[in-house]
Amino acid sequence: MIDIVFIGDEVSAAGFRLAGARVNVPVSGRETEVFEAARREARLLLLTAEIAACLPPTLLSRAMIAARPLLLVMPDIRMRQQPLDLSRLVRAQLGIET
Repeated sequence: MIDIVFIGDEVSAAGFRLAGARVNVPVSGRETEVFEAARREARLLLLTAEIAACLPPTLLSRAMIAARPLLLVMPDIRMRQQPLDLSRLVRAQLGIET
């Protein structure tokens, strides 16, 4: 089993590769296939928000609540897509924040 897998843009991937992570920069349309393969192999899966936006929402939701692998959705270096702010969504649901 691979410890860390990063899926995202090529610029961010270069940094994660230097840090020892296995990286994958999927071509357009292959994001789901690459994501599913990484879920089977990784202990920690790092995913840019841009790639996460390309995945089917139900697939991403199931992966986020799964015990393994741990999944972190993060902004990409170009900041084109921001990850969801889950704490804000929870506060809004509770009526604490709009």
